[in-house]
Amino acid sequence: MNYGYARVSSKDQNLERQFAAFDGCGIKFDRIFYDKKSGTDFERRDYKKLMTRLRAGDLVVIKSIDRLGRNYDCILCEWKRITKDIGADIYVLDMPLLDTRYHEHNLIGKLIADIVLQLLSFVAENERATIRTRQAEGIRAAKARGVKFGRPKTACPKNFPDIAKQYLQRKIPLSEALALSGMKPSSFYRYYHRFTTDAS
Repeated sequence: MNYGYARVSSKDQNLERQFAAFDGCGIKFDRIFYDKKSGTDFERRDYKKLMTRLRAGDLVVIKSIDRLGRNYDCILCEWKRITKDIGADIYVLDMPLLDTRYHEHNLIGKLIADIVLQLLSFVAENERATIRTRQAEGIRAAKARGVKFGRPKTACPKNFPDIAKQYLQRKIPLSEALALSGMKPSSFYRYYHRFTTDAS
C-alpha cells in the first residue's frame, strides 16, 4: 500500500503542492496523511495515525525530507523505525537517492538511501553548530558595544510607594493599582514585592 505524508508548519500554509505531487504518483487522497504543525518533533496527530497503519512492504512518499521533519536526529530514528522495524519503504520525491525501495537488480537502494540520509544529517548538524557559534559571537560583539538584550524594564512611578501601601492595606483593588501605576501585573508585583520586603 502506498501512502503520502505532507506537512506544513502553520495552519495558514498551503498543502496543495504536496497533494499535487502525491496525485502525480497515483496516491489517492484517502491515503494521504497530513499535519499542520512544526517539524521539530514527531508528536503529530496524522503522522501517528500513519504509523499505526503502516505495514511491511508499504511505501511512504514525501515531497521533501524537511516535510518529514526538521530535526535530523529525530528523522534518523524515524527512518530506522519505518525501514528497519516496520519494514516499509520511504521515497522522497525531491531527492530520488532517498528511495529505499529495492528490486531484483537494485539491491543497494536501501544502503544508498541510508548513506545519503546520514550525510544530510551530518551537514545539518554542522550547519546548526555554525549558526549557534555565529549567534554567540554576534551576542558577545553586541554586548561589547553596549547593546542591551531582553525586554526593557518598566520604570517605577514616583507615586508607587503610596499605591503599594493602599493596595497592601486593601484600600484599592488590583485593577485600580494597575491603572494608577500604569503597570502590567508582572511589573507591579515585581516592584510590590520589593516594596513589602523593604518595608518589613
